[in-house]
Amino acid sequence: MTPLATFASAVHTLPLVAILRGLRPDEAVAVGTALASTGWQLIEVPLNSPQPLDSIAALAAALPNALIGAGTVLTVADVHRVHAAGGRLIVSPNFNPEVVRETVRLGMVSLPGVITPSEAFAALEAGASGLKLFPAEQINPAVVKALRAVLSASTLLLPVGGIGLRNMGAWRAAGASGFGIGSALYKPGMGAAEVKANAIEFIAAYADQISI
Repeated sequence: MTPLATFASAVHTLPLVAILRGLRPDEAVAVGTALASTGWQLIEVPLNSPQPLDSIAALAAALPNALIGAGTVLTVADVHRVHAAGGRLIVSPNFNPEVVRETVRLGMVSLPGVITPSEAFAALEAGASGLKLFPAEQINPAVVKALRAVLSASTLLLPVGGIGLRNMGAWRAAGASGFGIGSALYKPGMGAAEVKANAIEFIAAYADQISI
């Protein structure tokens, strides 16, 4: 499947993005395989992790049915490096139109960070595949509800930042399409078994659609 088709399938099945900040190349395959075994298909390694491109390359080779990519992508040059490593998912903390357009040109999935309606509409106009609402700690579910009132119903809204097992329900009720999950799922040094257990808990919490 193309990256966009893989993304569409993953979003339909389980719209949770694993944010593996701090992941090392030597542990990448074990952690990624643990996630994939539970059904997680969207995995990003932030570029401020140790040797992130090596981890992305290892994950992309080991998990061909998943969508692997990078977070904290700030420049067009970053996009090119991730693409060369085999990554096909580009996630940013901000909206940079050049980054989005180059990501789209290369046939990759683009999730830029936005927090206002103006940023949201501009990102979609540039070709974004979905919108990362970041930092979610600075807003609340009412913002998602307000955005839902003006954006197309098909727009993917993924809050990121401070999302945990106990607050997913409120965001979902407001209209969040899914989430990016960081330290509540993975912290540096965490073993694959622990990551797998956390992943299973998040799947259950997401399916319940309520706070737990």
